[in-house]
Amino acid sequence: MSLDALLVAQDYTASTAEQKLRMLMGALLDADWKEALVARGFGWHVAVGTFSTPIAGGGNGTILDSDQPELSIAIPSGTTFIPLRVRVDCQVPLLAADSEEAEILISVDRTQLADTTAASGTVETPLNMRTDRIGGCPCPVLSAVTVNLSPDPVRSMELAHAVALGDFQGTPANAMWTQLMCNYEPLRPPFVVGPAGFNIYWGGTVAVSGFAAAEFLAIPSSLLTALS
Repeated sequence: MSLDALLVAQDYTASTAEQKLRMLMGALLDADWKEALVARGFGWHVAVGTFSTPIAGGGNGTILDSDQPELSIAIPSGTTFIPLRVRVDCQVPLLAADSEEAEILISVDRTQLADTTAASGTVETPLNMRTDRIGGCPCPVLSAVTVNLSPDPVRSMELAHAVALGDFQGTPANAMWTQLMCNYEPLRPPFVVGPAGFNIYWGGTVAVSGFAAAEFLAIPSSLLTALS
């Protein structure tokens, strides 16, 4: 029998279910590498500030305190952290004087793992961005830190910085603020190899409160070995 006859004799038509499966697998293979890692369970989400109740900024005061971040993510040895998106929205009170300042800062400590005990702040539980996965994030998270972390975080890399400056137009009752918000969504995110820390701060010369949501990848550092 000729090859053409054999091909005609065989039924190569996939079922509807098989076609959908092939389309799904092809889409995963062609997806953005970050989405592909999320699909495999390496993506995590954590939010601080509950419903309409924000977290007070400035650690245990107002002005930014590098030892007391509002959100601190510890990156242990053997884990690599890749930030996908961080959104911070702050509530700024009435001005007390002209040129009051409020700010948001996102930074990385490249060399040391921060303290993550409950004695320093509130322990948070990151959720997997693939919603059928439960728990197991390798990166401990603290929020509302009001006791100095040990060791003190070092701002090795400042990834984003937003500042709002108040302006009097006559009297404090007519105080004007620009919006204080920071949306960090890097096209080329850093690969933060543990031990390290990722810290988010907000505060100012007035009492600033806020909400934050962070999405990140946490992958085994061994996956980077072949790239070195």
